[in-house]
Amino acid sequence: MAASGGGWFAALAFGVTLLKLLLIPTYHSTDFEVHRNWLAITHSLPVSQWYYEATSEWTLDYPPFFAWFEYGLSHVAKYFDKEMLVIQNLNYSSYPTILFQRLSVIFTDVLFIYAVRECCRRVNGKRSTKEPLENPQLVLSVLLLWNFGLLIVDHIHFQYNGFLFGFMLLSIARLFQKRHLEGAFLFAVLLHFKHINLYVAPAYGVYLLRSYCFTANNSDGSLRWGSFSFLRLVALGFIVCFVSVLSLGPFIVWGQLPQVLSRLFPFKRGLCHAYWAPNFWALYNALDKALSVIGLKYKFLDPAKMPKAAMTGGLVQEFQHTVLPSVTPLATLTCTAISMLPSVFCLWFKPQGPRGFLRCLVLCALSSFMFGWHVHEKAVLLAILPLSLLAVERSRDAGTYLVLSTTGHLSLFPLLFTAPELPIKILLMLLFTVYSFSSLKAIFRKEGPLLNWLETIYLIGLIPLEILCEIVMPFTTWIVKFPFLPLLLTSVYCAVGVTYTWLKLYISAFAGPPAVRRKKE
Repeated sequence: MAASGGGWFAALAFGVTLLKLLLIPTYHSTDFEVHRNWLAITHSLPVSQWYYEATSEWTLDYPPFFAWFEYGLSHVAKYFDKEMLVIQNLNYSSYPTILFQRLSVIFTDVLFIYAVRECCRRVNGKRSTKEPLENPQLVLSVLLLWNFGLLIVDHIHFQYNGFLFGFMLLSIARLFQKRHLEGAFLFAVLLHFKHINLYVAPAYGVYLLRSYCFTANNSDGSLRWGSFSFLRLVALGFIVCFVSVLSLGPFIVWGQLPQVLSRLFPFKRGLCHAYWAPNFWALYNALDKALSVIGLKYKFLDPAKMPKAAMTGGLVQEFQHTVLPSVTPLATLTCTAISMLPSVFCLWFKPQGPRGFLRCLVLCALSSFMFGWHVHEKAVLLAILPLSLLAVERSRDAGTYLVLSTTGHLSLFPLLFTAPELPIKILLMLLFTVYSFSSLKAIFRKEGPLLNWLETIYLIGLIPLEILCEIVMPFTTWIVKFPFLPLLLTSVYCAVGVTYTWLKLYISAFAGPPAVRRKKE
């Protein structure tokens, strides 16, 4: 990023920080109590008891680095309100507690802001333009810093995704700079903060092996096997082992690793979250529900033999499908692995430098979102944010980004279900979406429309869907008889868009590099 760009970047960062401060009094979800409880656990108990404490239902289920992060925060929290650090104070939310938790998210976002700045420096775009909307670096800054999903999930709903995405974006920037060991170290640290990032580990592993451990290619682009560097492989292995031992070592010594892993991977929570994430399993569940209704109506099914656990009950639980085969954790793992394999093979046999790695990372993230076990709707951000880097460089990716970000962000609306937050989420969503469309259209104005007619119709359909679910249905008797219906409609409709972008990204990955300006990777 040019030196002259420092002014507008600082202004964007300062502006979004002010917005976050304004959001402090808004609604917060049960995740607020989750993190308060983790503050209390890590502050009050010895390390050996962290993953056994179960006074609250919100037990510690993040990796040890995040637990130590909470431990560090707890020593600041005691100056705000010591009562928040008492394990028995369930659902404690005094104003000082709210203020501290909100400010801690805002403060740790400093890492995210720095990572965005580093990513902007890696953008291949027009370097001189008088129009702000045509500056890829400025556009990317807004798409990341002001990302709608990240704002509402972290600063209204309440989580700490910002600084975690900071680790990811910074590791991506380091790989673009060919500082491979730094990138590997940052990602290894990220894994021990939040293990959901295991889903994109195949992209990191294959790329580092292909581009770092093998030092040369043949003239036709194929791998030169003789260029393998064992020392480089050892260096990568040492980084992974060092970080893992630092994180898990004490629990291994105490014989607690199985307990830690049982907390990190709670397969008894069921296939889907209480609100279905808009993925393949949402479509699968909806089809099973439709078939069961038809079966009961035409007496193909016996009501006495149907499972009692309802998928639409809004509960996090195990359940059996009525008509279609029930899905096991192993089945979702198999589907996820199979759906990732083509992108990983493409990265190995058809390398396109760091941007090929980034495309593989997005596909791995989307594949895990599509087929993973107990996927949260918020996990779609794991694909949206990295895709932003590709969207400002290539018109095809820009169109894909617009569909995925608009669909994925709207699917987050049910997270904020209280009336005061309705105008806030609608306004923020509109502002971000309008800017995304106008800025990306301006960057690629000479390359034709970014969306085809089918994509345009689909996105327009989100408007009546939202009006129906947020405004019409709450005032009808349907909401009493079918309380899950708005969530089901939102999830299923958005699942169609997410599935479409996943397929489109795969087609793009195998179509080869575009015939546009490209720098030597």
